[in-house]
Amino acid sequence: MADIIQLQCEVCSRINYTTFRNKKTQANKIEKKKYCRFDRKHTLHKESK
Repeated sequence: MADIIQLQCEVCSRINYTTFRNKKTQANKIEKKKYCRFDRKHTLHKESK
């Protein structure tokens, strides 16, 4: 049931991470604060297509 999704940086708009999300248990899009190697700091990463 889990789907592979991509996390995109909000600052530089690059896709840096991939993760899993179960659509049955998590209805909303994922938002995580992760390290962006291009910005060299922790930024908000949101789920993208």
